[in-house]
Amino acid sequence: MLILLTATLAVPLLAADEHGALTLYFLQLPVGEETYRVTTEADGSLTLHASFEYAERGSRVPLSATLRMKPDLTPLQFEAKGKSYRPFSVDAAVQVNPDGLTATVREGEKTRQAALPARFFTISGYAPFSVQMMLLRYWAGHGKPARLAQLPAEAPGTEAQIEVAGQDAIEESGRPVRLTRYSVGNVVWGRETIWLNESGELAGGVSYAGGLPLEAIRTEYRPAFPQLIRSAVADRMKELAAEGSRIQPLAKGEFAIAGATLIDGTGAATVPDAVVVVRDGKIAAAGARSQVAVPKGMPVIDGRGATLLPGLWEMHAHFAQVEWGPAYLAAGVTTARDCGGEFEFITSVRDLIESGRGLGPHLVLAGLVDRSGTGTFGVNWADTPAQGRAQVARYKAAGFAQMKIYSRIQPDVLAAIATEAHRQGMTVTGHVPEGMTAMQAVEAGMDQINHFGPVYQEVRRAGDGRERVIQFFKDHHTVVDPTMAWGELLGRPMNVDIASFEPGFAKAPYTLTSVIGTAGTPAANAPQNARWNDQFAVLHALYTAGIPIVAGTDKAVPGHSLHRELELYVQAGLTPMEVIQLATSGAAKVMRMDGEVGTVEAGKRADLILVQGNPLENFADLRKVMRVVTKGRMYDPAELWKSVGFRSVVSLLAP
Repeated sequence: MLILLTATLAVPLLAADEHGALTLYFLQLPVGEETYRVTTEADGSLTLHASFEYAERGSRVPLSATLRMKPDLTPLQFEAKGKSYRPFSVDAAVQVNPDGLTATVREGEKTRQAALPARFFTISGYAPFSVQMMLLRYWAGHGKPARLAQLPAEAPGTEAQIEVAGQDAIEESGRPVRLTRYSVGNVVWGRETIWLNESGELAGGVSYAGGLPLEAIRTEYRPAFPQLIRSAVADRMKELAAEGSRIQPLAKGEFAIAGATLIDGTGAATVPDAVVVVRDGKIAAAGARSQVAVPKGMPVIDGRGATLLPGLWEMHAHFAQVEWGPAYLAAGVTTARDCGGEFEFITSVRDLIESGRGLGPHLVLAGLVDRSGTGTFGVNWADTPAQGRAQVARYKAAGFAQMKIYSRIQPDVLAAIATEAHRQGMTVTGHVPEGMTAMQAVEAGMDQINHFGPVYQEVRRAGDGRERVIQFFKDHHTVVDPTMAWGELLGRPMNVDIASFEPGFAKAPYTLTSVIGTAGTPAANAPQNARWNDQFAVLHALYTAGIPIVAGTDKAVPGHSLHRELELYVQAGLTPMEVIQLATSGAAKVMRMDGEVGTVEAGKRADLILVQGNPLENFADLRKVMRVVTKGRMYDPAELWKSVGFRSVVSLLAP
């Protein structure tokens, strides 16, 4: 064990051996364990051996790390290998060279030489959590720098940012324990929470695995888990509110946008040289300059050379980090449907954004429910119809718009959830449960289906009878959320650069590209173009038949992948105007919100984007968001992108 440390964390002194075990949670569900051991070697150096493994929806996620350090915790050698999330791999190593001034750094098959800063640490992502324990000890013993260089990362802006966020008092076997809570930024994308006890031992952590929450807590502290989760959520809300105070709107209250070409989202012809007047969060007037006058003295934003559209909808979000808020807004997303987040976090972030103190799109929530047992997802379960109805009541009371069915729900429970949800004025979306077809799930009451696979397979199985299947979905008013961009990313041949089809990848920070860049399929096993073309044909047939398609991404490259999703629909044969409509007014109609938002019309909520160029002529111009307006507040996307570590898509527009 460690000799007792002060709360300021002096350089720790080790006995011959230190070890610990932590329970790992995914969406607050216990899924695995991390164990670690720190030993003192004969030469006085220290070695951390860490083993990390969890089972997530039937997939094994193992990761191991070895870290050798000087007595003052300066790294000498580091290696991590395994997975950080089901689709993402970790394979990194750092070896300090004999000169003590340089290091050999390896990431996957790429090796380079790096100069060593005066202060640095070696770490690759959030896990194992015990490596972050050593990071905090090093930071505390080396002057607590505001920014700390880390390897393998080396590009400017990749330094870790650490600060003490507060203290938490818990109990362990009837005795009080004081934990110091740290906010750690830039080890993963965004910020994490790590706790150390008074002896400097790792007590717990909250991080993100591929965009979903992953938590850890020291085994003996497990009863305090809910308390620590609440504490971490409170810190994230403080950080989101702080960004909301720091990044001020360029315009609010009353202003006009004049001179842009207007695409109003209704499907009507474009309006050149349009004027849109915004007053108190609403659109007061919209139309041609010859028909809409700018009130005297009202500030005017010059939109010449640009196109003005309704704000976009992200219909398959997993808003597990506050950093998604600015990223979505920067990409022009003004409304997002969260498809199954942690209850405490997602309701808190929704309420903070709605209060006007947090930066992010308007959030519409779908409440996740699954069956209990091995392989379940999250902690909201329904094994009986009565439990299903109780889950509906809980989510309805918390202001959720939908229920999200997950994969292990039984047919009778699905039917009970759907019946009760419809009675309560909610709709039902989600995965097609195991053992059911998409048509059976719709017959049981599902209104919408997440992911294209089940619908696509249903149509393919029908062969020459595919028209009958398509008519079935049309007759049942089924909504389809394909998430094709996520499938494209996970299925890309590893010899194909992600930036070649998703240019946003090149603008993302290292903390994301180093993770997302490991996704893909060996080239020999990659999906063939014929399969993509067949999926496009089915998607086009569904849309042409009148089946609503809504655009969502699941995760992938924050903000940017929604644009990729829409580009894939254009590749499938939909016109740019049709795609813009389904991403604006179409989504609003599906969510029964078309009376308040989704088009640029008087009386609607002022959710708008101003893009450089004209996406009807060059659809890629939709990515070039120059200004975003959310609830009547106009922001500069360049500043929003910068706040979450991305480079801007377009140059600044002169005010």
